[in-house]
Amino acid sequence: MRVRSNEASTRRKAAEAARLDCASAFQKIAFDAVGAIKAHHAGACAGDSEAVHQIRVAITRLRSAVVFFAPVVVDAEWQRLKQEIAWLNGPLGDARDSDVIAEYARRKKYRAWVRAMVGEQFEQRQAQDHRRLARCLRSARTQRLIAGLARWARQGAWLKHQKRRRDVEALPSYCTDELNRWHARLVRKGKRLEDLGTERRHRLRIQSKRFRYMIEALTETVPLWSHGKCRHLHRPAKRLQRALGDMRDLERLADLAGELQPAGNGKREAKRPPGYRRQREKLFSAATAAYRDIRHAEAC
Repeated sequence: MRVRSNEASTRRKAAEAARLDCASAFQKIAFDAVGAIKAHHAGACAGDSEAVHQIRVAITRLRSAVVFFAPVVVDAEWQRLKQEIAWLNGPLGDARDSDVIAEYARRKKYRAWVRAMVGEQFEQRQAQDHRRLARCLRSARTQRLIAGLARWARQGAWLKHQKRRRDVEALPSYCTDELNRWHARLVRKGKRLEDLGTERRHRLRIQSKRFRYMIEALTETVPLWSHGKCRHLHRPAKRLQRALGDMRDLERLADLAGELQPAGNGKREAKRPPGYRRQREKLFSAATAAYRDIRHAEAC
C-alpha cells in the first residue's frame, strides 16, 4: 500500500510540476513577500525590531527572485518599482542598524563600553530612526508601492510577454541551472576572502544571502524538489551570510561609537569594543570555513 501511495504522490507532483512554469513560481514567491510586508507593517510602525527585520527579509527575497527569474519577469514597471524599494530600504536599513546597536548595548560584555563611549545618544538615534521609518511606512508613497508590487506580480506586462513565449523552459531544469550558476559565481567572488575589502565583503554577503533565500523559496515552490536537494549548499551559504553579517555589525558598532562620541571625550582613541580583534578573527574564521564548504560542495 505504501509503494502505491508513493507512486501516486510522485505522479501527482509530476503533474503539478508540468503545470507550474517560471512565471507561476515567481508569482508565488512575490505574493508571499508582499504578504509578509503587509503582515509586519503595523509592527514595524510601532517600533518592533523583529517586524522591521522581517520586512527587510521579504524585500530581499522579492529582489532575489526578480534577479533569479530576470529573463522572464524584468520589465519597465519593475525598474520603477525597484527605485521605490530603494527609497524605502533607506529608513529600513537605518532602523535595523540602530536595533542591532541596541542589541549589542544590552549585552553585559558591551554595556559599560557603550555607555562610556556613546552615552545616551544611541538610544536617541534609534528612536529617531524608527520615527522616520514609521513616517515612511505610513505614507501614501509606501502604500502605492505595496499595491503596485502586488498588481505587477499579478498582472504586469511581463506576464503578458511570458504567455506569448514558446520557448519556456521547464521549471525544475531552469532552477537547477540557475542555482548552479549562482553557486559558481559565489565561489568566484569569494576567492581570496582574506584580501577582500569592506565593500567587496558586503557584496559577497548579499550574494550569499540571496543564494540562501532562493534555495529556501524554491524548496517550497518546485514540486519535484525534495527538502534535502540543495541542503548541502544552503547550510554553508547561511553560515557565510551570518558570519559576514555579524562582522559587519561589529564594525558598524565601532564606527558608530566614533560618530556619536560626545565632543571633548578624551577616550576617542579607544573606539573599538571590548574583545573586538578576537571576535572579528573568530567571525572571519567562521566565514572562511563556510566559504570552503561552499567551494567544495557539489552542484544541485
